[in-house]
Amino acid sequence: MFNSLALFIGLRYTGARRRSQLVSFISAVSIFGLALGVGLLIVVLSVMNGFEKELRERILGILPQAALYHREGIEDWNSLRDRLLTDPDLLGAAPFVQLQGMVSYRREAIPVIIYGIEPVLEKQISVVERFLPAGALEKLAPGGIILGVGIARQMGIQEGDRVTVVVPRSRTKDRAPGLKALRVQAVLNSGTELDNNMGLVVLDTASTLSSFPGRVSGLKLRMHSLYEAPEKVSALVRELPYGYYGSDWTSTHGNLYQAIQISKNLVGLLLFLIIAIAAFNVVSTLVMVVVDKRGDIAILRTLGASSAEIMAVFMVQGSLIGFIGTAIGLLVGVLLSLSVQDLVAWLERALDIQFLKSDVYPISYLPAEMRPEDIAIVAVTALAMSFVATLYPAWRASRVNPAEALRYE
Repeated sequence: MFNSLALFIGLRYTGARRRSQLVSFISAVSIFGLALGVGLLIVVLSVMNGFEKELRERILGILPQAALYHREGIEDWNSLRDRLLTDPDLLGAAPFVQLQGMVSYRREAIPVIIYGIEPVLEKQISVVERFLPAGALEKLAPGGIILGVGIARQMGIQEGDRVTVVVPRSRTKDRAPGLKALRVQAVLNSGTELDNNMGLVVLDTASTLSSFPGRVSGLKLRMHSLYEAPEKVSALVRELPYGYYGSDWTSTHGNLYQAIQISKNLVGLLLFLIIAIAAFNVVSTLVMVVVDKRGDIAILRTLGASSAEIMAVFMVQGSLIGFIGTAIGLLVGVLLSLSVQDLVAWLERALDIQFLKSDVYPISYLPAEMRPEDIAIVAVTALAMSFVATLYPAWRASRVNPAEALRYE
């Protein structure tokens, strides 16, 4: 069917000038539409993959993937940590105290989540050090605090300023809130929503402000597999004495992950439909080409070309249109995906606006991560749709009656 004659004539028809300029125009529109759909789909999938990656590596790299708590706080956390680390599924564990309170500065106050940490152990389970000045985590002192850049900007706080931390305590006898004046030692700039509500202090400072002085809230856990966290936490809680309970990232940020996945699937479906529409424009293009080439088809038939060879000619032509559109779309999509973050940053500087704000979106920039499997799926789908779109026009061409077609030539 696809012999050298069919390939030669199909390639000639694709590049040859046609008597009808409308046919040429529709052919160009088909290529453009296919390229646009393929390019946009690759960019969107790359951006969605980027959001997923940043959620996994930034937000969940700073916050615990999972945590174990005790209702009355944990006093001997070292023994519990040693016990947990015997589990081969755990990469690390570190104590923490979690407090919800306010940061006050110059008669202004902002709600903040304060984490008391052990700097040396925190480095083993968290990537927070990447978003701090060099050595800032190790230098965190009992009288110091690290604040998110969003809090610092909103309140006009700079390094070296002193702020007051106020933490409500419901389980102490007098129920008086915990108060502590702390000096800002560094500013956390992760480019995520954490910059707007997070503060870090050393473990002892946070413990004295909590409802259980001298104890920690729980232990943060880092695991081999992020997606096995819910099952692993449940298994660990069952092994521990009464009073322990656990949480994992699916309960704290699972809705964000699901939203990213749903958006990725819905936008992907819409753009696949755009590709389908562009691919099936090949149908109208080839139908008009068949009408335009009825005389040529009749001559080929009289010279001995079979119906299968005629059909192959137009399948080659339609497939080549699909290949050109897909190739252009892949090139454009890859180039845009590689430069979309810099392009958006340049537009923000040029227009003096910020498209993504970390108080609204989980991150303040547009990430992108290309995955070869996504590019392969898009390319194969576009080519398959283009090939299927050639079947009906090619069949119509193979049914042209030579005598009828040559009657008025």
